[in-house]
Amino acid sequence: MTLPPLSLPSDLASAHDALLAERAARLQAEARLSSIEALNAHLQLLIGKLEREKHGPSRERTQRLIDQLELQFEELVASAAEDELAAQEAAAKTQSVRAFARKRLVRKPWSEDVERERIVIEAPSACACCGGSRLSKLGEDVTETLEEIPRRFKVIETVREKFTCRDCEAISQAPAPFHATPRGFIGPNLLATIVFDKFGQHMPLNRQSTRFKCEGIDLSTQTLADQVGHVTFAVKPLFDLIEAHVFQAERLHGDDTTIPILAKGQCTTGRIWVYVRDDQPFAGPAPPAAVFYASSDRRGEHPQRHLAEFSGILQADCYNGFNPLFDRTKKQMPATPAFCFAHARRKFFELADVARNARRGKGAKPVSPVALEAVKRIDALFVIEREINGLSAAERLAVRQEKSRPLLVEMEEWLRTERASLSRSSPVAGPIDYMLSRWVYFAGYAGDGRICMTNNAAERALRGVACGRKSWLFAGSDRGADRAAVMLTLIMTARLNDVDPKVWLADVLARIAELPASRLPELLPWEWKRRCQPETAPHQQAA
Repeated sequence: MTLPPLSLPSDLASAHDALLAERAARLQAEARLSSIEALNAHLQLLIGKLEREKHGPSRERTQRLIDQLELQFEELVASAAEDELAAQEAAAKTQSVRAFARKRLVRKPWSEDVERERIVIEAPSACACCGGSRLSKLGEDVTETLEEIPRRFKVIETVREKFTCRDCEAISQAPAPFHATPRGFIGPNLLATIVFDKFGQHMPLNRQSTRFKCEGIDLSTQTLADQVGHVTFAVKPLFDLIEAHVFQAERLHGDDTTIPILAKGQCTTGRIWVYVRDDQPFAGPAPPAAVFYASSDRRGEHPQRHLAEFSGILQADCYNGFNPLFDRTKKQMPATPAFCFAHARRKFFELADVARNARRGKGAKPVSPVALEAVKRIDALFVIEREINGLSAAERLAVRQEKSRPLLVEMEEWLRTERASLSRSSPVAGPIDYMLSRWVYFAGYAGDGRICMTNNAAERALRGVACGRKSWLFAGSDRGADRAAVMLTLIMTARLNDVDPKVWLADVLARIAELPASRLPELLPWEWKRRCQPETAPHQQAA
């Protein structure tokens, strides 16, 4: 095939214009490609979120993939915006190339709760065409611009006038105003912001101090830490009430995660333990709550101490430290174990992850057909659970007896048959043994409508700790870890009850010192919500 000869300009000006046109055309093509890539990333993100909604939060790897897709989407959109501006700038220098305009999603209107400021530009006094002054208003165009007003701080001066008695010369004066912390000078709203940013948003105090200084307020790290200690002490009675409420439950979710703790110049791996009371999956009337504890290690003595008086159903993983709690020879009223199908499924899923094997290429291990079949059987059980979530315990039990129990019987027989044909070194033998050696406690949910298939409630409560520990690096001491556990208890319990933790904490700090001990339950998140937000519907948390 013979290519046609190139038509090159003969003079310098034409050559310059041709180069500009060629560069503009290339930039338009790059902008179109960037726009397509951003759109493709957006569609993949939507598909990922829809998959998660369809298959539930227990679907393996879905949330991690969604997080990765969101990061990629952010970068691609930013690149597309840069390429679009570069293409428009290049097109403006030439008349032969049309500027590229990227298609954008329709923006949602701003909430009515957002403060609005109306600025009216002075109308023209004369016609721009003929200069006439007889103008009549036809309408108006409104351009909305979202702007930020920096945080405003104010010092409240409370004046207490003194009076002396002409008769007895005694001095009378109103009592001093209440401060949420002893010798305090920070109001309850600002205190709530400090502790919520530290424990709820994982922003260390040194970074908060730097931010305050940028905003013109000099609050040293030492001052902030002093106030955090006072706040933790002030809200400790609420922690005790939440703790008592949690351990009155018939069923608890328990789990733990690592937390770095600074000790003698180096970090040790401590633990944050959580126990969640959430009766909503079986339509229980008790409000949800969570209690956190900290420890310097993972010895079994810690959960055994936490749950010494608990004799209900404990949903957890198969950590050996829980075993004495289930032993009748070691505890007069032992707890009943209920193990997590999500943990068991994860072990099979790792051996049946087709997508991961495809990414690894030739070095990938072959997908185990036994593991793949196990995942499918467990997923069939999860489908039934999603249909009955939120029903009463009796209704859930009836459906499980009808639908889940036959599947569990078949699954146990299948697992035992497959295990008999596998060698001891087979990778899938471990996950099968993990389930069969504890099968009574895995399948026990089919005989009790209160039990969930998974321990996801506890894992969700620990998600913030797992994400946040990369921001604050470590807890400064064992005492610091204990303070974190107290504040995490309050913040997570507020969230479980669909209460804004910062607003609630501000009101608690403003009132807690004035309330007698008999009225402290009024400040618990669910009671506070009923009094302050009666129109808000209760939040339903999935199992």
